[in-house]
Amino acid sequence: MRSGEIKALTGLRLFAAVWVVLFHFRPLLAESIPDVSTALAPILNSGAQGVDLFFILSGFVLAWNYLDRMGPTWSTRDTLHFLWMRLARVWPVYLVTLHLAALWIIFTLYVGRFPSEVADTLTATSYLRQLFLVQLWYQPYFDGSSWNGPAWSISAEWLAYLFFGFLALVVFRMAAATRARSLLLLSFAATLPPVMFLLSSGQIYTPWSWLPRILMQFTAGVIACAAVRRLYPSDRARTAAGLASIALVATIIGSLYWLDEHPFPGVIDSGGVVDLLFVPLVVTLSIGAGTLPWLLSQRILIYGGQISFSLYMVHELIHTAWIWAAKQFELTMAGPGGGWWLVAVFAVTLTASAALYHVVEEPARIWMRRMVGRKKPAASVHAVDSETRLSA
Repeated sequence: MRSGEIKALTGLRLFAAVWVVLFHFRPLLAESIPDVSTALAPILNSGAQGVDLFFILSGFVLAWNYLDRMGPTWSTRDTLHFLWMRLARVWPVYLVTLHLAALWIIFTLYVGRFPSEVADTLTATSYLRQLFLVQLWYQPYFDGSSWNGPAWSISAEWLAYLFFGFLALVVFRMAAATRARSLLLLSFAATLPPVMFLLSSGQIYTPWSWLPRILMQFTAGVIACAAVRRLYPSDRARTAAGLASIALVATIIGSLYWLDEHPFPGVIDSGGVVDLLFVPLVVTLSIGAGTLPWLLSQRILIYGGQISFSLYMVHELIHTAWIWAAKQFELTMAGPGGGWWLVAVFAVTLTASAALYHVVEEPARIWMRRMVGRKKPAASVHAVDSETRLSA
């Protein structure tokens, strides 16, 4: 059984999270640095795809850690242990940001002239659904499903976690009977349905579109990991994979700019087709060597990847607070000095993310693990909890 952290994928988490953050901060960027915002528009406008990258990473990482343990035979005990470990990873930060969002909504009702537009969602039923991570399961659209916008993806991932025990049984047997190359093709094929729905409907945000996104992208990540576990690349192959990862990043960026100028007829979110390149990117980074895998494995990017879940969960709270303050006190990022407001918002976001990680996420995770007798986590890639995770 292979184990150990795949550092390049931990570093990749940071870029996926930042992509989503910049997607939500687009109005601030357009106001404070309009020229830069315009130049980066094709990338910024497609930041919602960072959620899909997180879903794939999540499936890959969980398979890397648990496929050998949960795949050979069904074990209710192991499945419950797995679900508790996932709760230990995501629930503490989720719980804190849920209540911060609720307190903020209440604050706006009593302070200032602009009460929150979602104040009517503060009901006992909504609270219980969000508390147990099931709020999205009742709604065709994720907008407005969660008091803290990005939390919709955590509800979606919780559904995938419940599904993982059965998926592990199937993929483990597939891997035993299938070549690595065929597994890679199956993984790529699993990413096709969400893109097909995008091309047929013309936009990524349609009723229940979140469901195929989480189930298919998560499954693609699991199958991709099963393929990688069967690969034993030579040094030459690892170098080639590293070069391929650079080419894939360049292709993703180039495609976003090209599709911005030449969108598919009738398709608003044409950039969504870059989802098809995420599985190849994750695979090449997981086995590759060279410049990009090395860069993503640097200590500062590893740390960024570690706090990326907290970044994902807290950034929209700060964004919402700024919007309220700008209205209340007639603040603007346009004109001289506006850039400093933008720097301040980003600084507060990063500081809050680091604080949330060190004060809540890590201590609570260790405490919850100790409750089931595991004082130290198994060697692993840091799990991808987003985003996301991340509201697209």
